[in-house]
Amino acid sequence: MLDKLNIIKQRYDEIADLIIQPDVISDQKRYVQLNKEYTSLKALVEKREVYLSLKNNLSEAEELIAQSDDSEMVEMARMQLEEAKSALPGLEEEIKFLLIPKDPEDEKDVVMEIRAGTGGDEASIFAGDLFRMYTKYCESRGWRTNIIDLNEGTSGGYKEIHFEVTGQDVYGTLKFEAGVHRVQRVPQTETQGRVHTSAATVMVIPEAEDFDVEIDPKEVRIDYFCSSGPGGQSVNTTYSAVRLTHLPTGLVAQCQDQKSQHKNKEKAFKVLRSRLYDLELAKRQEEDAAKRNSQVSSGDRSAKIRTYNYPQGRVTDHRIGLTLYDLQGIINGDIQKILDELRLVENTEKLKEASETI
Repeated sequence: MLDKLNIIKQRYDEIADLIIQPDVISDQKRYVQLNKEYTSLKALVEKREVYLSLKNNLSEAEELIAQSDDSEMVEMARMQLEEAKSALPGLEEEIKFLLIPKDPEDEKDVVMEIRAGTGGDEASIFAGDLFRMYTKYCESRGWRTNIIDLNEGTSGGYKEIHFEVTGQDVYGTLKFEAGVHRVQRVPQTETQGRVHTSAATVMVIPEAEDFDVEIDPKEVRIDYFCSSGPGGQSVNTTYSAVRLTHLPTGLVAQCQDQKSQHKNKEKAFKVLRSRLYDLELAKRQEEDAAKRNSQVSSGDRSAKIRTYNYPQGRVTDHRIGLTLYDLQGIINGDIQKILDELRLVENTEKLKEASETI
């Protein structure tokens, strides 16, 4: 373990020297990548210092106990020895998890898409509930959310809504939310009091940087149209909304959130770039899922992942068999417990794979 930590410290110091070099600073792609690597290695370097300090305390204490005739010094050394011995196993486990190779996508911001599925108006209302749940969760993490495009449901909620989330390690946290979410409850329109089942699909797409995907402008058709929905007097009067169609793939991205046509176009290109990037990522994840047979892989994006049952007040994540009886808390944004459990399962699987090299 120490050998690996020393190699990481060497790389950390090397990057610290590189990121102040003028030729690296002028190369934006390399500079961003090195900065991300530097940040990701920092936690391990800090843990290495604590690990070395504990090992040093252990050696010093053993040496004092063996050589000192001073009973008071020996007693202090024994306390130091016990402290180091009790702290080391937990620290070694932390380091093992930190040594698991990180998914390079995890640090990216995301574009999230929520689409109403089966269930008519109730599915649209549920899609709105999920959007509210995610915005409240993001707010609790200090992340920013920004609506890109939406299509409102006839009885509330959304037929679909696209929004971006920016912050730290956003994709690494929210990637577990991709899939089909199901709700079981009595709809407001139901007069007989019968429980209906509706669904909504959540997509979590890592936001691509300019240098991740290059788009040939000749391969994109651009359409301008009038915005609909909230936005003031300019709505329905100016052609500020933008729709992009990527001709080779048929992918469509649109934005009507901003009053400025230029800003909408910029955001739409960001979404298109991310969707093209996501196509390649989905292929990699499917291959990875086939190899790893992971419980929490996002390789199958059409899989039913979670049920929100209102009569029983429960939420069940089907991938790991986790059931929590705190539906109101969860639907109000308190989803950290679920995400922690999913991350733990993923990390445990990765640790098993990496154990022979750690």
